[in-house]
Amino acid sequence: MSQGPSTNGRITRGDIEAKLREMQGEVQETAEKAKVPIMAIAGGVVAVIVVAAFLLGKRRGRRKSTVVEIRRV
Repeated sequence: MSQGPSTNGRITRGDIEAKLREMQGEVQETAEKAKVPIMAIAGGVVAVIVVAAFLLGKRRGRRKSTVVEIRRV
């Protein structure tokens, strides 16, 4: 843990800055550890969405395709 207030029981600006830097370091470490799994999951979700859109579009195109007849007279 950090040390107490520096002088006469008063909290100085330096004390507050030191505590904020300490907390910021902990948050950054936790964020870095979580970044790789989150990116992997996001990539998987994007891949599933792209494949689903492709398959649904392919099905819809087959179902609503127009047949054009060309007759020569």
